[in-house]
Amino acid sequence: MGKLKGIIKLEGTFDGLTFYKSPDGYMVRTKGGVSKSRIINDPAFARTRENINEFRMNVQSGKQLRNSIGPLLNRAKDSKLSSRMFKLMSDIKNYDSSSIRGQRAVHKGIASIDGMLLLRGFDFNAKARLQTVLHAPYSVDTATGTIAIPDFVAGEQLSTPESASHVSFRSAFVNLDFETGLFETSYSPVSNLPISLTESSLNLVPAGIPVGIGSQLHLLSIEFYQEVNGVQYPLNDGAFNALNIVEVI
Repeated sequence: MGKLKGIIKLEGTFDGLTFYKSPDGYMVRTKGGVSKSRIINDPAFARTRENINEFRMNVQSGKQLRNSIGPLLNRAKDSKLSSRMFKLMSDIKNYDSSSIRGQRAVHKGIASIDGMLLLRGFDFNAKARLQTVLHAPYSVDTATGTIAIPDFVAGEQLSTPESASHVSFRSAFVNLDFETGLFETSYSPVSNLPISLTESSLNLVPAGIPVGIGSQLHLLSIEFYQEVNGVQYPLNDGAFNALNIVEVI
């Protein structure tokens, strides 16, 4: 794979070369490879078929997770989230110790302690990691989904964009079955605060406890705003916003 240089930016396929735009710039690759029929039927490609099947399941698991938190994800993600999440799901799948190669699955890998630990602490926006944005202790009640941040001072315990005047906190309690793709999500009301030295105690309580079987995920969202003439406007398409999986059960 090569990177295209110069002032002419091409996209599409020309004379056996495919030009496309990626987050790293305009790229070019050659067209070709083994036929689909041979990959499906040739015994020599058994390992390839196994990899393709697990690849497909990893992609689907990442999509399920993103779908389960859509309203929050739309406000806090980076351009490489899909590729980072695919790697995460692939790593979790590796902890499936009961399935044969080609059938290893995320829903089995995440049932292990090591699999859960990989998911816990995942940041959906790598440019605004929770540990670099929030400098205050918090607790998670896994029975109710409540995330508490006691004695919080936004002006001292947040890394804030220069133009931000307000910040909003919200939690999500998700029950996601990675095997079936079924999920239920409950959100807390938004807690909006001015970025000042006033002390507040935040209790982010989801509207209810999601039903179903699967993995229980607890997420914390932080969004920044700038107030102009009494109206709060989101900053820079969410580039400074944090969204983190703070607990997995």
